Amino acid sequence: MKTDTKIYDFVIIGSGIGGLVSALILAKNNYSVCVLEKNQQLGGALQTFSRNKRIFDTGVHYIGGLDKGENLYQLFNYLELLDELKLKRLDDAYDVIRLANGKILKIGQGYDNYRNLLLNDFPEEKEAIDQFIHKIQETCTYFPLYNIQLEAEKAYYSYPEILAVSTAEFIDSITSNNDLKAAFLGNGLLYAYDKARTPLYVVALILNSYIKGSYRIENGGSQLTKALVKKIRHYKGDLFKRKEVIGTSTAADGKITTVKCADGTVYSAHNFISNLHPSKTMEVIGEKHFMPATIHRVGALKNTIASFVVNIALKEDEIPYSNHNFYDFFTDDAWNTVDYNMESWPHLLFSCTPPSSKSTQFADSFSSMTYLKVDEFERWKSTQNTIVHPKSRGDEYMAFKEFLEQKMVSRIIERFPELEDKIECVYSSSPLTFRDYLGNKEGEMYGIEKDFNNPIKTIINPKTKIPNLYLTGQNIIFHGILGATIGAFVTSFNFVDSNRIINSIKSL
Repeated sequence: MKTDTKIYDFVIIGSGIGGLVSALILAKNNYSVCVLEKNQQLGGALQTFSRNKRIFDTGVHYIGGLDKGENLYQLFNYLELLDELKLKRLDDAYDVIRLANGKILKIGQGYDNYRNLLLNDFPEEKEAIDQFIHKIQETCTYFPLYNIQLEAEKAYYSYPEILAVSTAEFIDSITSNNDLKAAFLGNGLLYAYDKARTPLYVVALILNSYIKGSYRIENGGSQLTKALVKKIRHYKGDLFKRKEVIGTSTAADGKITTVKCADGTVYSAHNFISNLHPSKTMEVIGEKHFMPATIHRVGALKNTIASFVVNIALKEDEIPYSNHNFYDFFTDDAWNTVDYNMESWPHLLFSCTPPSSKSTQFADSFSSMTYLKVDEFERWKSTQNTIVHPKSRGDEYMAFKEFLEQKMVSRIIERFPELEDKIECVYSSSPLTFRDYLGNKEGEMYGIEKDFNNPIKTIINPKTKIPNLYLTGQNIIFHGILGATIGAFVTSFNFVDSNRIINSIKSL
């Protein structure tokens, strides 16, 4: 057994955005930190991979809230990341929604632009459009830290009814126009919109951020990982790859004293923060340390749906780069596509041409994503395949994956016929790929699903019953780069002066 003799203030398990931002906040505030990552690459969903000299994103294709002065811009500014990133602002119509009936809808950056583009397509729906915008903006005011504040006149914890508003019921109350509903919810793949469960506040927080500044990171999300790692190291933090935490030691008072990794290395700290899914955290830490009721409650929480992603290497200098995203629907039920029919799958595609430093005019790759339940891979659920632990899932798995690839590519060519003879290679990632590399419980897209039917049940407190174990990441507040970053600040505020930090952010 190899023991790191240093006793850190914090050991952070998992290097997703929540873990890295938590590490940077704490290191920046003079705590000693150590980040442990099980994979060969740091970054969680920020990971990229290279095929045919093209760089592909694992999960982060564009980010919101990055116009100057907006929430993520301010948080990144405090974290000293902005100068390290090469960002590309998307078109004023950052998302293009193409419906099965042939209608093309544009979603705009900036609320004036957002409103005007909708009015162009739905001039008779002015009242509904204005009601929707007002409700989105109003809902965001209930979340103080989202607005870089610690308190608000009305906050969700004092007015929990804001968490129980159904997206579907609200939109049905303001319009019966199905195409307008599709315009409101057409980019719902950003939050895995589910008509039966998705609360309006999730739509509001995410949609508002994209309206207020949609950007891509040139050469992939790993650039953000590199910026975070550089700053963590600048503040004397340590980061270790291929360190899969498999157990802990505890003291008589119930506090964790050390974590043990699969290679036998042991790390000591005064406090521990897990960026893993809460269920995975309990599994790694040891379920014996948690009450059976807690294990059952967390285990019963529904996760968001998983996804299937196709990445295409394109022939060079053939396909123009598109500085916006596409949401293509192949069903009239465009506002409820998580419950798909496998026979006619896929019902929805998110597609984009990632930016490259090689050329601003042409795209060298094309990425497309759709919903796919992990249940489709039930027979292979016990398999694992990563760079650190390579193991084939077998010929049947590969054949099924290729079958899905072909269905996806056929759909892609339906809407992008210009790609048909411009494809060099196709690569795909299944829910099991995401599960193994990102540490998700079920390969889910966005962690635990928020549910307006029982909103309190899906709120995860960063404090656990273990006195020195805390949680961070996408399950704390909401998912995505912005949500996980805010969640990291919430976790870190247990140890740093929140007023001082907020005042520092605002003063920059």
